[in-house]
Amino acid sequence: MEGISVQETLFLFLGGLGIFLFGIKYMGDGLEKAAGDRLRLILDRLTTNPVMGVIAGILTTVLIQSSSGTTVLVVGFVNAGLMTLRQAIGVIMGANIGTTVTAFIIGLKIEDYALPIIALGAVLLFFFKYEHIRNIGQIIFGFGMLFYGLQTMGTGLKPLKDLSLFQDLMVELGQNPILGVLVGTVFTVIVQSSSATIGVLQQLADDGGVALRTALPILFGDNIGTTITAVLASLGASLAARRAALSHVLFNVIGTIIFILALPLFYPLVTWLGEMTGADIRMQIAYAHGIFNFTNTLIQLPFIGVLAYIVTKVIRGEEEIIEYGAKNLDTRLLNNPSVALGQAAKELDRMAHLSFKALNNAADYFFHGKSRDSELVMQREEVINDLEKKISDYLTQISSSTFSAAESNRHTLLMQTINDIERVGDHATNVVELGNYKKRHKIVFSDEAFAELQEMYALTLDTFGMAIEALKQNDTELAQKVIQNEEKIDKMERKFRKSHIARLNNGHCTGNAGVAFLDFISNLERIGDHSMNIAQSVLGEY
Repeated sequence: MEGISVQETLFLFLGGLGIFLFGIKYMGDGLEKAAGDRLRLILDRLTTNPVMGVIAGILTTVLIQSSSGTTVLVVGFVNAGLMTLRQAIGVIMGANIGTTVTAFIIGLKIEDYALPIIALGAVLLFFFKYEHIRNIGQIIFGFGMLFYGLQTMGTGLKPLKDLSLFQDLMVELGQNPILGVLVGTVFTVIVQSSSATIGVLQQLADDGGVALRTALPILFGDNIGTTITAVLASLGASLAARRAALSHVLFNVIGTIIFILALPLFYPLVTWLGEMTGADIRMQIAYAHGIFNFTNTLIQLPFIGVLAYIVTKVIRGEEEIIEYGAKNLDTRLLNNPSVALGQAAKELDRMAHLSFKALNNAADYFFHGKSRDSELVMQREEVINDLEKKISDYLTQISSSTFSAAESNRHTLLMQTINDIERVGDHATNVVELGNYKKRHKIVFSDEAFAELQEMYALTLDTFGMAIEALKQNDTELAQKVIQNEEKIDKMERKFRKSHIARLNNGHCTGNAGVAFLDFISNLERIGDHSMNIAQSVLGEY
């Protein structure tokens, strides 16, 4: 290579790729900040049916400029029980369409203006105090960095077309589309960004290093390679999350098979579109990327159920589904306060059992360190927080009704116990954080300390369970037992605190273990207090 060394070529390419990836990420982060809570709203509201799911996927990916990012979000939503597998597949299909926007942006060829764009973004970022303007500055800055990285990569890639080894490789790829798919897949798996690898492909084609027909199979492989991010995100996650990740892989593999078979027709179509619009090869690759994902979605959208069935059969097993949102709060019943109170009580009982299970999972995580228990706590806590608001709002609406004396007491009881039940969920998350602390510091408790923790936990869990049942049945006798148990928990906390401090002083326990031990029993003692509050409400001791 004349005029530029191999080392310079490598540095320019890798440095340009780094700048390009940073530009995409920074621009996406700016778009996400500018969108605010709309991102969550889009995924929450626009996934009622497969078509709306596709639209949600498109909008979300346009906002964050990363189909991998959207898919990881979706895997997280499925893992948290906020989205069903079928909804997730629709969003993933839409994400594939949304990511084509980046290819069209790259097709604009405005590298010559990259530095002025970066300068404008920097001015908005550093010389304005308003958050909204700074977010716009971040978007513009990232946009400029994207093109500057592309320009830098292009400088490094230009000499490649003159290398006989590279020319031979391109000839081989042109004759063997399957090899092209493999190259695209592997490259995207390494970079973990199809936008970046397609950008490289567009730049390489623009420099004359690769022909359009050779580029198309590589483009298909890029779409397969991008699924690795979702697969990695799903490792160790719930069954549904792993199935969502697998559906992403299958969707792109099936699409690639279809388009490889249709390549003799697809190539002339893209060429014709390019000639009709006067587009260069960079924009033609963007056209191909858009057609591939849009057509693939149209073909497979009616078969979402089949895709869900396949991944369910491949990844077998059953798992508890934690449904997000209220199930019993029907606003049509507000005119009948007695029935409405009954529905609110059902929902509160559901919320209480979620808190109970969250506490159980949190303790299992603290004692045994299984990450799935930690995820279940966070999943349940999100549902608990949502239910607290919805039940409170529902009870507030009922309060405008005319109550009998018994209904009034019941309404007061429910209103008073919501916060205590929600706080137990908060303490469960505290226990998870202690479990994380225990893992980080590789804490091992002495047999005596471990036995004390389990003894106090068992009593606390049993007491909270009795409080829930007393509330459900309005059982005053059971409520009295809760209060008696709470006194035992308090005594136990004081006794175990002293014994553990003695172990610390004797050197039988480390300082880190002492912190985890004392914080754990402190959380249990507070859960005992909340259980007593529920019991006192049942007894009418407001």
